[in-house]
Amino acid sequence: MDSNSNTKIKPAGNRLVLSVKKAYERFLKIRGNPNEIALGFALGLFIGMAPCMGIQTVIAVFLAALLKWNKFSAAAGVWISNPISAPFVYGFTFYIGSLFTGVTNSFKPTDVFDFEYLYQIVWNAPGIFWALTIGGIVTGIPIALIGYYLSYMAVKRYQDDIKRKIAEQKERLAARKAISAGNNKKKKRKK
Repeated sequence: MDSNSNTKIKPAGNRLVLSVKKAYERFLKIRGNPNEIALGFALGLFIGMAPCMGIQTVIAVFLAALLKWNKFSAAAGVWISNPISAPFVYGFTFYIGSLFTGVTNSFKPTDVFDFEYLYQIVWNAPGIFWALTIGGIVTGIPIALIGYYLSYMAVKRYQDDIKRKIAEQKERLAARKAISAGNNKKKKRKK
C-alpha cells in the first residue's frame, strides 16, 4: 500500500467487535413479541450446548416452529457453539458431564481443536457422547435462563424505545399541524 492511501486497515479485534455489534443490532430488530423472541433465543442457546453438531440450527428452528416461538432468534442462539467457540463449549460440557457420568478425559486439550477427532469420539464412544449430552443439559439450562432474561430485556427496551420515538414524532407532527392550522386561520382573518 502506498503512503498516499487514505484507507485504514482495521485490526482484526475491531472487525470482530463490529461484527458482534452488528449481529446484536440485527437481533434487536427481529420483529415479534419480546417473549417469543427471548424464548426462541433461549431454546437456541440450549440446543447450542447439545452435542448435535451440524444439525443444531435445524433442530432449534423446528422446535421453535412447533412451540410457536421465534425461529430467527432460535437460529441466532445456536451460534453459541460456532466454529470458533465449539472446542471450548464442548470441552466445558464434556468436563461437566464427566463429573456426572464418571467418564475420564482420555484426550489431550489440543485434541479439541481437531473436529474430525471430536466427531470420532462422539460417534464411537457412547460414554463420551453421554458425558457431552448430560454436560450440555446441565450447562444449557442456566445459559438458556440467563439468555432468556437478557434477550427479553434487550428486545423489550429496544421495542419500547422505538414506540416512544414514534409517539414523540407523532406529537411533534400534531404540534406542527396545529401551529400551521393556527397560522392559516390568522391569515384568513387578515384578508
